[in-house]
Amino acid sequence: MKIHVEEGAGSDGQAAAVELAAGEAALVLHPKQIIAFQGRSGSREDRLLNVAGVYRKKRWIESRLTGPARFVLGVPAGYSFRAMELPEDSSLLFDIRYVLLYSEGMKLQSRFQKIKQAVVTQDWIRMKFSGGGTLGLLSCGPLCELTIDPSEPVYVDIGCLVAYPEEAKLQLCVYGNPLASQRMNYHWEITGSGKVLLQPSRPRFGLADPLQGDSLFKRILREALPFGGVIIK
Repeated sequence: MKIHVEEGAGSDGQAAAVELAAGEAALVLHPKQIIAFQGRSGSREDRLLNVAGVYRKKRWIESRLTGPARFVLGVPAGYSFRAMELPEDSSLLFDIRYVLLYSEGMKLQSRFQKIKQAVVTQDWIRMKFSGGGTLGLLSCGPLCELTIDPSEPVYVDIGCLVAYPEEAKLQLCVYGNPLASQRMNYHWEITGSGKVLLQPSRPRFGLADPLQGDSLFKRILREALPFGGVIIK
């Protein structure tokens, strides 16, 4: 899989051109962001996820695209796109809402958060991608990598943490003097080895979390009926 990102001003959005060779396949978790496609019509297959898939991926539908084909992903203004090559033994745990696409063949494994973490983040699971492959991420601004240390903690705003190593230790906290702690969001105190991925601002989940804001009946109709996404608002 080859990915080329057309850089633009932050207010203009971006376009990511993806090329799949014969035998390659990619899964897109935000199908509406596919703004152009070149290949056999049958090379794109949208499928309705089962209940377990909806819970894990925070999506009703995902697209499977097979090569040889090319397609372009539109990245809305305010978001950034980054492609990452993950090694087979990657231990990073991702918030699935930031994942735009990934190589078919990568294995997704659910990792449940601790109760204290889930109550604050309102999300019970993180996803681990193993087996090696390409991962395409959306974020609110350019992603930043930060190395963590086993003894010297790093404090990260909970709304800005995109991924962290599975072996890392996370604790909810605030820091600084009393005035500072009163004027900040909750942070993760993180220790361990490896790197964490951060975004510079908190997300607006209008794009990243389509499971919010609509009734269950309306969601099912929108996904099940032909052109339901156009007809049912």
